[in-house]
Amino acid sequence: MARGDFAAAGLLMNESHASLRDNFEVSCRELDILVDLAQSCKGVAGSRMTGGGFGGCTVTLVRTGDVKGLEAFLQSRYRAVAAKECATFASKPGPGAGELELKESWWQR
Repeated sequence: MARGDFAAAGLLMNESHASLRDNFEVSCRELDILVDLAQSCKGVAGSRMTGGGFGGCTVTLVRTGDVKGLEAFLQSRYRAVAAKECATFASKPGPGAGELELKESWWQR
């Protein structure tokens, strides 16, 4: 991602989901439907489940200009395929985990 290789990052996301589904068996039908739908949508580099598994959320790497189309597509198609509603929200990636230096320890207060 730091190099801007979104295609490679998306491929890793897709492979990660396949592994979580097939090797670890922690996905479920609803997550697999959302991931499959997202992966078929214009502008999507990759999609995978996130969290503890057995339901929950997916995260999808999509071009900024295609976010609204992806949201509409997922909400419409998921309802048709799964007979359930899905909620979507867009976010921007942050810097990720890192070391945080504290000037005063919170436990000393």
